[in-house]
Amino acid sequence: MRAQDPLPTAQELIELYGMLPHPEGGFYRETYRSAGVIPKIALPAAFSGPRHFSTAILYLLPAGCVSRLHRLRSDELWHFHLGAALELSAIKPDGSVEKTALGPDARAGQKLQHAVEAGCWFGASPFGAGPYSLVGATVAPGFDFEDFEKADPARLARQFPRALDVIRRLT
Repeated sequence: MRAQDPLPTAQELIELYGMLPHPEGGFYRETYRSAGVIPKIALPAAFSGPRHFSTAILYLLPAGCVSRLHRLRSDELWHFHLGAALELSAIKPDGSVEKTALGPDARAGQKLQHAVEAGCWFGASPFGAGPYSLVGATVAPGFDFEDFEKADPARLARQFPRALDVIRRLT
C-alpha cells in the first residue's frame, strides 16, 4: 500500500492478513478463538461436541462476488470495517426475508453491526462504489466447520418460495 492510497486493495488485504478462500465465497482469516470452552453437555443437542466461547474472523468480499447462502448453529454478529457497503440477506425459519445494509453511512440506514440468528439461511453481496467489502464476524458459541451448512438451491426454493429472488442471487 502506498501512502497516498486511502484504502488497501483487496489483494493487499488478502496478503496482509494471510486470508484464505472461504467455502461460501470471498476470503477469510480467523483472528480470535477464545481459550475457554463450553462442554457439550452445556450446549444444545445440535452441537456434536464442545465449542469455544467465541470466535472471530475478518471476511473480505470482492465486488462482483457473493457470500453464498449458508447457515450456522450459532448466532453470528457481523461488523462493517472498510470498503463498499454490503447487503446481508437472511431467510428466517418462517420464510420471511430480512435484508440489512452494513456500511459506514448511518444517515442512509446502514448499520455498523448486525446479528444473524442461528438457523437462518443467509448470504451477502457488496453494493455501491468500491472494490470490496471488508467485514468481521463474531460467532458464539464459537465457529466450527461442523456447524456450517451450505444451501441446496432446489431444496430452499421448494421450502421458501417467497425468497426465490434471494435464493437465485446468493446460490
